[in-house]
Amino acid sequence: MTPTESARRTGQDLRAHLAAYTAEHPEDVLTVEEELGGPDVAALVAELAARGRDPLLVCRKVAGLSGTPLVTNLFASRRRVARLLGTDPAGLHRAYQAAAARRVEPRVLPTGPVLDTVTEGEAVDLTALPLLRHFDSDRGPYLTSGVITAEAPKQTPEQTPAQAPEQTLARTPARAGNLSYHRALVHSRTELATSLHSRGHLWQLLRLAEERGEVLPVAMVVGAHPLFHLAASARVGPDVDERTLAGGLLGEPLDVVRTPRHGIRVPASAELVLEGVIDPARSAPEGPFGEFSGYSSDRSTNNVLTVHSVLRRRDPLLFDIVGGNSDEHLNLARIPRESEMAEQLMSRFPEVTALHYPTSGTHFHAYVALRRTRPGQARQILLALLGWDPYLKTVVAVDEDVDVTRDEQVLWALATHLQPHADVFTVDGLPGSPLDPSSTPDGTTSRMGLDATRGPHFDAVRIRTDPSRTDRARALLDRIASCA
Repeated sequence: MTPTESARRTGQDLRAHLAAYTAEHPEDVLTVEEELGGPDVAALVAELAARGRDPLLVCRKVAGLSGTPLVTNLFASRRRVARLLGTDPAGLHRAYQAAAARRVEPRVLPTGPVLDTVTEGEAVDLTALPLLRHFDSDRGPYLTSGVITAEAPKQTPEQTPAQAPEQTLARTPARAGNLSYHRALVHSRTELATSLHSRGHLWQLLRLAEERGEVLPVAMVVGAHPLFHLAASARVGPDVDERTLAGGLLGEPLDVVRTPRHGIRVPASAELVLEGVIDPARSAPEGPFGEFSGYSSDRSTNNVLTVHSVLRRRDPLLFDIVGGNSDEHLNLARIPRESEMAEQLMSRFPEVTALHYPTSGTHFHAYVALRRTRPGQARQILLALLGWDPYLKTVVAVDEDVDVTRDEQVLWALATHLQPHADVFTVDGLPGSPLDPSSTPDGTTSRMGLDATRGPHFDAVRIRTDPSRTDRARALLDRIASCA
């Protein structure tokens, strides 16, 4: 099924998508009826992963959610993400890039399910929201799937690129609206404490508002079609609105409605939307929170989102993203990054055959496979990837017969092909991720390239088993298992 066919059938509706997926792939959905605590959900996901399982998880009774059903672990499986794009894991990078390139402007509707219930002003009470504590080390219950949405800044005559002062961010032409993920903790009845530590486009829009002496109107979307959430994790330039990318992934314009106070365009079928402003002059304590590094991080910009309106569907469900270094948390960010980097690498270096960001390396490691044709080629590819992706600290190059999706094969190549004095290089003093616990507080780090390809004088012969014998072994084990 193509993304367009899926969108037509489910109408960009998360609930309809979940119902259709459950009907088509019941073996890939685990429904838990017994009551769980918040940290029990994260523990369950971790134990499933330890057993080699990654099902979509539906929890009917979670303490503190007041009966709101929880849906989580949707992005834990590359196979499941590939199905969203009408392909298989092997075709995921190309399918994502092809769909993302077909950007289309959102379609504004007069109304939608997210406007079923609108609460404004003094009636807003964020303490009544269904929130989940994922880890015992978290500061409190967090929203982990919140996508903060902002519109493009308005250019006033004195802030046009021709007239703005050199230091003004507004000189950057064609700034678009933005979607980005930001963890959020309830600070008061009407306020969320959040972090913009990635210093991305939303941070830049906030700085623009600060230069104008204004607050930044935003809306946090919690629960929408999975392809909207995938688009929100994309890395694009400041002139690209991720809502147009969502339309490309869906194969049709993203259906949106405008929020009542600030007119921000949000998915018409979203489960929950919190509309308000971020004041650059306000701050609030936030963190620690279980981040993708596997560590509990309190590195935060400590921003405050003041909520003016709460929009929700009738009987909303809570769409959750498992935090920490879970496959879901990592996949959501790394699949778009892998896809972009694979396209760039293969376009510039046709010798590249595969690219993979392993779970074991969080967002800091990558493996690249290539057909080695000349001396220095692997080093050039390593330098390119380390330069293009600022999150990467370590990249390993291997030959094309090494499966980069399997850590043990890459480690075998390192053990048998690499000589540290000749095949390892480092570069220091580079910007990285502030969530890397080994970096400086501002994210400065060093990077390393390891060439684990076979050198020009490598003469060892790899052990070989005829494929027909492997097929017979598999058939034998299948017969034994069926009789057990």
